[in-house]
Amino acid sequence: MKPENKNFFQKVYVVAEQIPFGRVTSYGAIAKYLGAARSARMVGWAMNGAHGMEHIPAHRVVNKAGLLTGKHHFDGTNLMQQLLESEGVVVIDNQIQNLEKHFWDPFLELEGGIL
Repeated sequence: MKPENKNFFQKVYVVAEQIPFGRVTSYGAIAKYLGAARSARMVGWAMNGAHGMEHIPAHRVVNKAGLLTGKHHFDGTNLMQQLLESEGVVVIDNQIQNLEKHFWDPFLELEGGIL
């Protein structure tokens, strides 16, 4: 992995750690917060790399439409969905219901601007 990617991944993890219980954000929202609006895919790669890091709630990061696009990276058939549902988030057909109710925008919620 390139050093600059590792640095970016670390920034992604700092943001992801702050997603509150019962809330979700998107790959794109994290990328935008980090000043890299076109890097949603890199955020996805970072979330994939977060498995095994217990302190990173990767299950709370979904695509912009609320789809559980990263679910195949979790052990078990529906672990991502089960984790979200245990936090009160309703998921039907791999999509979060009432996304606007659960959506956490780091750009609005985190003070201090870009990391």
